[in-house]
Amino acid sequence: MRIAEILMALILAAASLAIMYKAGERPEWSGEPRFANVGFGDDGAPQSGFWPFWVCAIIAVCSVWVFINALLRRSRPSQSTGPFIDAYGVAILLKVALPVFLLVLLIDYISIYFSMALFLFYYLMVLGRHGLILSLAMAVILPSWLYLFFDIAMSENMPKGVLALEDGLYAPLGTALRKLDGTSIGLMFLAGGVVLVGAAWLSGRRRAQ
Repeated sequence: MRIAEILMALILAAASLAIMYKAGERPEWSGEPRFANVGFGDDGAPQSGFWPFWVCAIIAVCSVWVFINALLRRSRPSQSTGPFIDAYGVAILLKVALPVFLLVLLIDYISIYFSMALFLFYYLMVLGRHGLILSLAMAVILPSWLYLFFDIAMSENMPKGVLALEDGLYAPLGTALRKLDGTSIGLMFLAGGVVLVGAAWLSGRRRAQ
C-alpha cells in the first residue's frame, strides 16, 4: 500500500500542477502574461483562473505532504501491507467511475443539465437506495437550480447539447425566464427547496414504516 500511496500522491501533484498551468493561460490577443488571471480583478472579484489555480495549488501541497508521510512511513497506509484497493473497492469504483464517464460523455449530446439529472437519479436510486420520489425530486430540482443560477442569474452559457435541443428547449425557456424579475427567480428557488424538503420527509416516513 505504501508504493500505491506514493504513486497516487505523485499523480495528483502532477495533475494539479498541469491544471494550474492551464488555468493561467491567456489568449494571445490579450497581451497579458500567463497567470495574470489567477488573482482578483479591479472590481475585487476573482478572475477566470482564480478558483482552478488555487484549488489545485492546495491539492498539490496536500499531495506533497502525503508523499512525504508515505516516504517516511508516517501514515497508516504506508505502514500497512494490505492491498491498496480490494475487490469491493474496485466494484464501488466502477459503479461510480463509469457513470461519471457517461455523464461527461453525454454533456455534448443532451446538455450538462440532463446529464446531471440522469447521474443524480442513478446515484440516489441505485447507489444510495433512496426512494423514487426523493430521487426524482433531487434529479429534477438540483439541475434546475443550477440552470437558474448559471444561465439565468449569472448569464453564463453552460453546454446545452445538440443544436436541436438548445434551439427547441433552452432558447425559448431562457427567453421566458429572463423576463422574470429577481423576486420571481428567488421564489422558484424557494419552491424547489420546499419540494425537496417535502420529498425527504415523505421518503423518511416511508422508510420508517
